[in-house]
Amino acid sequence: MIMTVTGYKSFEMGIHQDSDPRIDYVKHALKQKIVTFIEQGGQWVLTSGQLGVELWAVEVVLDLQVDYQVQVAIIPPFDHQDARWNEANQEKYQHLTEMVDYYQLLYQGDYKNPGQFKAKNKFFLDKSDVSLILVDDINPGSVKYYLDEAKRYQKANKQMLEFITPLDLDDVVRELTEDF
Repeated sequence: MIMTVTGYKSFEMGIHQDSDPRIDYVKHALKQKIVTFIEQGGQWVLTSGQLGVELWAVEVVLDLQVDYQVQVAIIPPFDHQDARWNEANQEKYQHLTEMVDYYQLLYQGDYKNPGQFKAKNKFFLDKSDVSLILVDDINPGSVKYYLDEAKRYQKANKQMLEFITPLDLDDVVRELTEDF
């Protein structure tokens, strides 16, 4: 089975530093869902490599590879998607693209038009059996476009949708802070 992971970009969550403790909570929630997926036969986790949830998911899967047979891919919609990111984020992205099991551009060349994002969403929905989406229905941010397409796609193709919601993240915070 193949899972696509997407969700908020880091800045949409108000996260601007890798040292932000909220990242640990998000990664813990991602790990819980991804481990369940792997234990149910999951073999691949796909992302487009966006800053935030997608790159955190890549880091989680790379860590899980110590104990699980799972592979991870970054398939960006176009070349140089990191061109406008700060240097630290560009270095992190380049490092992760070298660490993943598969890296391939969806479209050769730089960004051309918004249709590339729509095609990216369709590609990931076509290639995966399940989508894991970190989203708040009240304020879906840029992930709204993938979410809307995934809901339409689910009706016609029986794709599974899994969610991590703000309530799930609150549960993770409670769980992890009770341990201290």
